[in-house]
Amino acid sequence: MRKILIAGNWKMNAGPTEAKVLADKMVEIWKGKEFSQEALICPPYVSLPFVVKSFRDSFFKTGAQNVSNEDNGAYTGEISTSMLKELTCSYVILGHSERREYFNETDDFIAKKVLKVLDDNMRPILCVGEKLEDRKANNHQTIVKNQLKVVLDQVDKSHAENFVVAYEPVWAIGTGETASPQQAQDMHEFIRTFIASEWNAETADKVRILYGGSMKPGNAEELLSQSDVDGGLIGGASLKADSFSEIMTIADQISK
Repeated sequence: MRKILIAGNWKMNAGPTEAKVLADKMVEIWKGKEFSQEALICPPYVSLPFVVKSFRDSFFKTGAQNVSNEDNGAYTGEISTSMLKELTCSYVILGHSERREYFNETDDFIAKKVLKVLDDNMRPILCVGEKLEDRKANNHQTIVKNQLKVVLDQVDKSHAENFVVAYEPVWAIGTGETASPQQAQDMHEFIRTFIASEWNAETADKVRILYGGSMKPGNAEELLSQSDVDGGLIGGASLKADSFSEIMTIADQISK
């Protein structure tokens, strides 16, 4: 059975001081309690050491929002997988729609990063998703399939258990809009079916697929109850300890 992953993406929010306060509050809320699933926070690079320290004796995990596909060298402004591993990061978000849109990251470039992360024994969270015009043109499945295929062509199926996909309908990020539970399930099922066609059904069943389009406490139960929704990549709600913890509680209840 796939373990639910509740992942928070803080984006360019929460510098070191704010991040420590927020991380400490999350730990305090869960002090003495158990969480049977996985909880992950991906803060900005500068805040990572502080969040790692706050989470040191807890079940919370830390991840990064991006990484270089190079080992080291003259790449000003970049961060390597070895640097992240030294900080005990276990996950990296890759191919987020904002990286694709604002920094012109291509499918090929993202695929190189995914392969690098897997080869260095970390877990990528590969983001895929369509814009509003693609959804309206009924082209959303083609967009997502193309984004996935470039990566799957380079990644061996043996990585399935460490390979995470996040479906993020771009039209639902930061807009207050959310895909209906059925829309989310339909796309998650499509993604799993496509992975099965590229690898095989047994392997595809090991891949966790997260929903990344404005999940919050009010809609988390309906979304997480869908058979192919294995968690959430959460933006705004992850910047509030109470809201993120409420989603975690819902995930825990659903899994029992």
